[in-house]
Amino acid sequence: MAVLLLLSTISWTVDKHMCMGRVMDISLFTEAHDCGMEEALKVSGMENMEIPCCEDDSFTMSGQDDLKLTWSDLDVEDQVLLIAFSYSYLNLFVPLEELPAPHEEYPPPKLVRDVQILDQVFLI
Repeated sequence: MAVLLLLSTISWTVDKHMCMGRVMDISLFTEAHDCGMEEALKVSGMENMEIPCCEDDSFTMSGQDDLKLTWSDLDVEDQVLLIAFSYSYLNLFVPLEELPAPHEEYPPPKLVRDVQILDQVFLI
């Protein structure tokens, strides 16, 4: 639960570097490394290309800032569900005064003969 809370409150920044339509590098929280194509074009003297082959793309998912939840923020159905669940969960741990005995009302069977001696089965 703590990991889920941590992951939902952190802002995530994903940066990716694409070269000729292929993803070359992806990084979280920092800038992605380039592929070195721009330096190669500068060395070759073609830095004034009209169509660049590389592009950088980044997006940020912002985390939650307001984590205080009040009872009035919940819908009526959610409130009923929360109350029913807590009531049934807390009643699981109510101790019983006496354990029920299902055979309490029935008398034991009458033994006509000793079956262990007839079958010669003895505990050692």
